[in-house]
Amino acid sequence: MNHSARLDTALGLARSLIVYYGQPWRRLSLKRFHRPLLTPGDLVFDIGAHVGSRAKTYLSLGLEVVAVEPQPAFADLLGRHFSRRLKGLERVAVGAESGEVILHVSSRHPTVTSTSGAFIESARHAEGFRDVVWDRTILVPMTTLDALIARHGKPAFCKIDVEGAESQVLRGLSQPLTLVAFEYIPAMRADTLAAIDILMALGDYRFNRVVGERHRFVSPEWTTRDALLKDLEALPPNASSGDIYARLTR
Repeated sequence: MNHSARLDTALGLARSLIVYYGQPWRRLSLKRFHRPLLTPGDLVFDIGAHVGSRAKTYLSLGLEVVAVEPQPAFADLLGRHFSRRLKGLERVAVGAESGEVILHVSSRHPTVTSTSGAFIESARHAEGFRDVVWDRTILVPMTTLDALIARHGKPAFCKIDVEGAESQVLRGLSQPLTLVAFEYIPAMRADTLAAIDILMALGDYRFNRVVGERHRFVSPEWTTRDALLKDLEALPPNASSGDIYARLTR
């Protein structure tokens, strides 16, 4: 990596640290939100751990955390600050099969680094990504959720935030998990719909969603797949992204 690339990476890392740690009340809100969903001692997979803000919240709730992050600079950060507290740190991408995958890196906007070429192509034409440049690629190791489960155990909760590759992560899972959360982007519905259907093929799930970083469900009731799809279809393409939560009913 040349000097310019190192500088861009450092600026991107600093940007993420400010975004995710510069507003501590958000972490308190996240903690209150997750407390009734999980029990101390539960195992959590944090897929796309980034700078560890979610992992830190999960640890504060007494949860066992496996953090997964393929971007080397961010995995190094997690290792320096959390390795002794984590159940595991995996410096890999997660996808449909084990092997290697190309990671499309946005050095100055590292939150949108992705393994999904389709996501990047769609994002280039989306309003919220106008200033984003994916300036380099790196080849990183890739594993599957099934392999992570074999290594660390079955999680009570799996959070997935991998910028348009959520359905690919779930394709590497062959058993239902009790609780799963994955990012949705209204302007890029195809991956979200695929992720929902993959989960429904594994078990009987009910759904809810969170808008942005508000850390509260949009509905007091968990809903069916069809009701969720109707809700998502009503959102305009420029609506805020968020997380869909899927809870196994049986």
